[in-house]
Amino acid sequence: MAGENGDTSATALKALRVLETVAVSSQPLSLSDIATVLALDKSTAYRMLNTLVDAGFVLRDEISKRYSLSYKVVALSRNLLADNETSRVSRQILEGLTAVTGETVHLSVLDGHQTVLIQKVKGTQLVAVDFEIGDRSLLHCTSIGKVLLAFQDVRVIEEVIAAGLPALASNTITDPDAFRQELHRIRSQGYALDDHELSDNMRCIAAPIFEQGGRVRMGISISGPDTRFTFDKLDELRGPLLQAAWTLSERLGGTPWK
Repeated sequence: MAGENGDTSATALKALRVLETVAVSSQPLSLSDIATVLALDKSTAYRMLNTLVDAGFVLRDEISKRYSLSYKVVALSRNLLADNETSRVSRQILEGLTAVTGETVHLSVLDGHQTVLIQKVKGTQLVAVDFEIGDRSLLHCTSIGKVLLAFQDVRVIEEVIAAGLPALASNTITDPDAFRQELHRIRSQGYALDDHELSDNMRCIAAPIFEQGGRVRMGISISGPDTRFTFDKLDELRGPLLQAAWTLSERLGGTPWK
Protein backbone atom coordinates (compact mmCIF):
# COMPACT_ATOMS: atom_id res chain seq x y z
CA MET A 1 0.00 0.00 0.00
CA ALA A 2 1.77 3.16 -1.14
CA GLY A 3 1.80 6.55 0.46
CA GLU A 4 0.68 9.71 -1.26
CA ASN A 5 4.01 10.27 -3.03
CA GLY A 6 4.40 6.63 -4.10
CA ASP A 7 7.67 6.24 -2.19
CA THR A 8 6.29 5.55 1.29
CA SER A 9 4.12 2.88 2.86
CA ALA A 10 0.89 4.22 4.31
CA THR A 11 0.54 1.01 6.33
CA ALA A 12 3.96 1.44 7.91
CA LEU A 13 3.21 5.09 8.70
CA LYS A 14 -0.04 4.08 10.44
CA ALA A 15 1.82 1.48 12.49
CA LEU A 16 4.43 4.04 13.51
CA ARG A 17 1.72 6.50 14.53
CA VAL A 18 0.14 3.78 16.66
CA LEU A 19 3.54 3.12 18.26
CA GLU A 20 4.02 6.84 18.97
CA THR A 21 0.55 7.08 20.52
CA VAL A 22 1.28 4.21 22.87
CA ALA A 23 4.73 5.63 23.67
CA VAL A 24 3.59 9.11 24.71
CA SER A 25 0.82 7.89 26.99
CA SER A 26 1.62 7.70 30.71
CA GLN A 27 -1.00 4.95 31.10
CA PRO A 28 -1.74 1.77 29.12
CA LEU A 29 -4.28 2.40 26.36
CA SER A 30 -7.24 0.38 25.13
CA LEU A 31 -7.92 -0.41 21.49
CA SER A 32 -10.74 2.15 21.53
CA ASP A 33 -8.43 4.81 22.99
CA ILE A 34 -5.89 4.35 20.22
CA ALA A 35 -8.44 4.17 17.44
CA THR A 36 -10.08 7.37 18.68
CA VAL A 37 -6.83 9.33 19.02
CA LEU A 38 -5.70 8.39 15.51
CA ALA A 39 -9.14 8.46 13.86
CA LEU A 40 -8.73 4.85 12.73
CA ASP A 41 -11.37 2.17 12.57
CA LYS A 42 -10.91 -0.47 15.26
CA SER A 43 -10.03 -3.26 12.83
CA THR A 44 -7.16 -1.25 11.36
CA ALA A 45 -5.89 -0.20 14.78
CA TYR A 46 -6.12 -3.81 15.95
CA ARG A 47 -4.00 -5.05 13.03
CA MET A 48 -1.38 -2.39 13.67
CA LEU A 49 -1.26 -3.23 17.38
CA ASN A 50 -1.02 -6.99 16.73
CA THR A 51 1.90 -6.36 14.39
CA LEU A 52 3.69 -4.24 16.98
CA VAL A 53 3.01 -6.84 19.68
CA ASP A 54 4.40 -9.61 17.44
CA ALA A 55 7.47 -7.47 16.74
CA GLY A 56 7.99 -7.01 20.46
CA PHE A 57 7.65 -3.22 20.61
CA VAL A 58 4.23 -3.14 22.32
CA LEU A 59 2.89 -5.25 25.20
CA ARG A 60 -0.75 -6.34 25.62
CA ASP A 61 -2.07 -7.05 29.08
CA GLU A 62 -4.25 -10.14 28.78
CA ILE A 63 -6.44 -9.12 31.71
CA SER A 64 -7.09 -5.45 31.01
CA LYS A 65 -6.64 -5.80 27.21
CA ARG A 66 -4.65 -2.57 27.28
CA TYR A 67 -1.45 -1.79 25.43
CA SER A 68 1.81 -0.32 26.68
CA LEU A 69 5.31 0.24 25.35
CA SER A 70 7.90 -2.54 25.54
CA TYR A 71 11.47 -1.97 26.70
CA LYS A 72 12.59 -3.29 23.32
CA VAL A 73 12.37 0.28 22.03
CA VAL A 74 15.28 1.16 24.31
CA ALA A 75 17.55 -0.96 22.10
CA LEU A 76 16.72 1.25 19.13
CA SER A 77 18.17 4.32 20.84
CA ARG A 78 21.11 2.63 22.56
CA ASN A 79 23.75 4.08 20.26
CA LEU A 80 21.99 7.42 19.98
CA LEU A 81 21.96 7.92 23.77
CA ALA A 82 25.21 6.12 24.53
CA ASP A 83 27.45 7.40 27.30
CA ASN A 84 30.13 8.56 24.88
CA GLU A 85 32.71 11.31 25.12
CA THR A 86 30.35 13.93 23.69
CA SER A 87 27.63 13.19 26.24
CA ARG A 88 30.13 13.19 29.11
CA VAL A 89 31.64 16.51 28.05
CA SER A 90 28.24 18.14 27.52
CA ARG A 91 27.01 16.86 30.88
CA GLN A 92 30.02 18.37 32.62
CA ILE A 93 29.45 21.75 31.00
CA LEU A 94 25.71 21.74 31.71
CA GLU A 95 26.44 20.97 35.36
CA GLY A 96 28.82 23.92 35.48
CA LEU A 97 26.21 26.22 33.98
CA THR A 98 23.60 25.06 36.49
CA ALA A 99 26.04 25.60 39.34
CA VAL A 100 26.59 29.21 38.23
CA THR A 101 22.96 30.11 37.49
CA GLY A 102 20.94 27.83 39.77
CA GLU A 103 18.66 27.16 36.79
CA THR A 104 17.72 23.92 35.04
CA VAL A 105 19.56 23.77 31.72
CA HIS A 106 18.76 21.75 28.62
CA LEU A 107 20.74 20.36 25.70
CA SER A 108 18.64 19.79 22.58
CA VAL A 109 19.38 18.50 19.11
CA LEU A 110 17.86 19.38 15.75
CA ASP A 111 15.70 16.57 14.36
CA GLY A 112 13.97 17.48 11.10
CA HIS A 113 11.68 20.44 11.73
CA GLN A 114 11.74 19.99 15.51
CA THR A 115 14.20 19.89 18.38
CA VAL A 116 14.54 17.00 20.81
CA LEU A 117 15.71 17.43 24.39
CA ILE A 118 18.50 14.90 24.95
CA GLN A 119 20.13 16.01 28.20
CA LYS A 120 19.26 18.18 31.18
CA VAL A 121 20.64 19.18 34.55
CA LYS A 122 18.14 20.23 37.18
CA GLY A 123 18.67 23.49 39.03
CA THR A 124 17.87 24.57 42.55
CA GLN A 125 15.01 26.97 41.79
CA LEU A 126 11.70 25.87 43.29
CA VAL A 127 9.65 27.65 40.62
CA ALA A 128 10.83 26.49 37.22
CA VAL A 129 9.71 25.30 33.80
CA ASP A 130 10.51 21.61 33.61
CA PHE A 131 10.83 19.68 30.36
CA GLU A 132 11.61 15.98 30.06
CA ILE A 133 14.18 14.05 28.05
CA GLY A 134 12.69 13.25 24.66
CA ASP A 135 10.35 16.27 24.61
CA ARG A 136 10.05 17.84 21.17
CA SER A 137 9.71 21.51 20.33
CA LEU A 138 8.77 23.43 17.21
CA LEU A 139 11.42 25.58 15.60
CA HIS A 140 9.60 28.86 15.02
CA CYS A 141 8.34 29.58 18.54
CA THR A 142 11.10 28.46 20.91
CA SER A 143 14.50 29.95 21.66
CA ILE A 144 16.25 26.63 21.08
CA GLY A 145 14.35 26.04 17.83
CA LYS A 146 15.10 29.50 16.48
CA VAL A 147 18.77 29.44 17.45
CA LEU A 148 19.33 26.09 15.73
CA LEU A 149 17.32 27.03 12.64
CA ALA A 150 19.15 30.37 12.30
CA PHE A 151 22.41 28.58 11.52
CA GLN A 152 20.98 26.13 8.95
CA ASP A 153 21.06 26.38 5.19
CA VAL A 154 18.53 28.83 3.75
CA ARG A 155 16.72 25.91 2.08
CA VAL A 156 15.95 24.41 5.49
CA ILE A 157 14.76 27.78 6.76
CA GLU A 158 12.42 28.20 3.80
CA GLU A 159 11.05 24.67 4.27
CA VAL A 160 10.10 25.52 7.85
CA ILE A 161 8.48 28.79 6.78
CA ALA A 162 6.60 27.06 3.95
CA ALA A 163 5.23 24.49 6.41
CA GLY A 164 3.56 27.32 8.34
CA LEU A 165 4.24 29.42 11.43
CA PRO A 166 1.20 28.78 13.64
CA ALA A 167 0.49 31.11 16.56
CA LEU A 168 0.86 29.34 19.91
CA ALA A 169 1.08 32.38 22.19
CA SER A 170 0.63 36.14 22.12
CA ASN A 171 4.07 36.89 20.64
CA THR A 172 4.56 33.98 18.25
CA ILE A 173 6.14 35.26 15.06
CA THR A 174 3.80 34.19 12.27
CA ASP A 175 4.80 36.56 9.46
CA PRO A 176 7.45 34.99 7.17
CA ASP A 177 9.38 38.22 6.60
CA ALA A 178 9.39 39.07 10.29
CA PHE A 179 10.59 35.54 11.04
CA ARG A 180 13.43 35.84 8.52
CA GLN A 181 14.45 39.11 10.19
CA GLU A 182 14.37 37.39 13.58
CA LEU A 183 16.70 34.64 12.34
CA HIS A 184 19.06 37.25 10.88
CA ARG A 185 19.16 39.02 14.25
CA ILE A 186 19.89 35.71 16.01
CA ARG A 187 22.78 34.94 13.64
CA SER A 188 24.19 38.41 14.29
CA GLN A 189 23.98 38.28 18.10
CA GLY A 190 24.67 34.58 18.60
CA TYR A 191 21.72 33.72 20.83
CA ALA A 192 17.92 33.60 20.75
CA LEU A 193 15.11 34.60 23.08
CA ASP A 194 11.58 33.31 23.41
CA ASP A 195 9.39 36.08 24.80
CA HIS A 196 5.89 34.61 25.18
CA GLU A 197 6.19 32.84 21.82
CA LEU A 198 5.51 29.27 22.97
CA SER A 199 3.59 30.10 26.16
CA ASP A 200 2.26 33.32 27.63
CA ASN A 201 3.81 32.61 31.01
CA MET A 202 7.33 31.63 29.96
CA ARG A 203 10.53 33.14 28.58
CA CYS A 204 13.65 31.33 27.40
CA ILE A 205 17.16 31.94 26.11
CA ALA A 206 19.29 29.62 23.97
CA ALA A 207 22.73 29.50 22.36
CA PRO A 208 24.07 27.25 19.55
CA ILE A 209 26.85 24.68 19.73
CA PHE A 210 29.28 24.73 16.81
CA GLU A 211 30.99 21.50 15.78
CA GLN A 212 33.69 20.75 13.23
CA GLY A 213 33.09 22.41 9.90
CA GLY A 214 30.75 24.97 11.45
CA ARG A 215 27.93 22.45 11.80
CA VAL A 216 25.17 23.44 14.23
CA ARG A 217 22.88 20.65 15.36
CA MET A 218 22.79 21.16 19.15
CA GLY A 219 22.14 24.02 21.51
CA ILE A 220 21.80 24.87 25.19
CA SER A 221 18.70 26.57 26.55
CA ILE A 222 17.36 27.86 29.86
CA SER A 223 13.62 28.38 30.41
CA GLY A 224 11.63 29.82 33.25
CA PRO A 225 8.35 31.43 34.31
CA ASP A 226 8.05 35.05 33.25
CA THR A 227 7.54 36.05 36.88
CA ARG A 228 11.24 35.33 37.40
CA PHE A 229 12.55 35.47 33.84
CA THR A 230 12.37 39.21 33.31
CA PHE A 231 14.50 40.76 30.56
CA ASP A 232 17.01 41.75 33.22
CA LYS A 233 17.18 38.10 34.29
CA LEU A 234 17.66 36.94 30.70
CA ASP A 235 20.46 39.46 30.31
CA GLU A 236 22.05 38.08 33.48
CA LEU A 237 21.87 34.53 32.12
CA ARG A 238 23.20 35.44 28.68
CA GLY A 239 26.89 35.65 29.66
CA PRO A 240 27.13 32.29 31.47
CA LEU A 241 25.04 30.61 28.76
CA LEU A 242 27.22 31.88 25.93
CA GLN A 243 30.38 30.94 27.81
CA ALA A 244 29.08 27.39 28.29
CA ALA A 245 28.13 27.16 24.60
CA TRP A 246 31.56 28.48 23.54
CA THR A 247 33.35 26.01 25.80
CA LEU A 248 31.34 23.05 24.54
CA SER A 249 31.87 24.16 20.94
CA GLU A 250 35.63 24.22 21.47
CA ARG A 251 35.58 20.81 23.18
CA LEU A 252 33.73 19.38 20.17
CA GLY A 253 36.27 20.77 17.73
CA GLY A 254 34.18 23.67 16.54
CA THR A 255 34.83 27.38 16.38
CA PRO A 256 32.48 29.16 18.80
CA TRP A 257 30.50 32.20 17.76
CA LYS A 258 32.05 35.27 19.40
